[in-house]
Amino acid sequence: MEAELKIKLIHNEAKLPYRANEVDAGLDLFSIEDKVIKAGEAELIRTGIQIELPERTEAQVRPRSGLALKHSITVLNSPGTIDEGYRGEIKVILINHGKDDFKVEKHMRIAQMVIAPVLQVKLTETEVLSNTSRGIGGFGSSGSK
Repeated sequence: MEAELKIKLIHNEAKLPYRANEVDAGLDLFSIEDKVIKAGEAELIRTGIQIELPERTEAQVRPRSGLALKHSITVLNSPGTIDEGYRGEIKVILINHGKDDFKVEKHMRIAQMVIAPVLQVKLTETEVLSNTSRGIGGFGSSGSK
C-alpha cells in the first residue's frame, strides 16, 4: 500500500527525509542547525520541514540506533507522535544520556520518522471488562526468564 506524504521545505538548509534503503520503515530526519547537547540535557532540534500526512495516519519520531549506541543520544519522548492535523515545523527532542557533550551538526541525520496507520475507535464506558489469562498483571509480572 502506497500513500502520499506531502513535505514542505521551510528553511534553505532543510533536506527531504531520506529512506536509506528502499524497504526501510523509517525516513531519516535531518538537523538544519548546529547545536550542542550537554551531557544529561535535552535540546529541541529543528528540521526545517512541515508535513501533510495521509488520512488516518500518524508520524512516529524514533531514535536512530547508531546515535544511541555510539553516543547515548536518543529521542526523549520516543516515539514522538505527530498527528495528522499538525502543520507546524517538525522538531525533535534529543537527550544526551552520555557523559560527554554531543554536537549536532547541520544536515546530520538525527532521528527517523515512521508513518503508521491510526485506528479510530468508538469509546464505550463499561462497568465490566472481559477476563484474560494475564488479568491485571503488569510491570514484570511475567518474570525475567
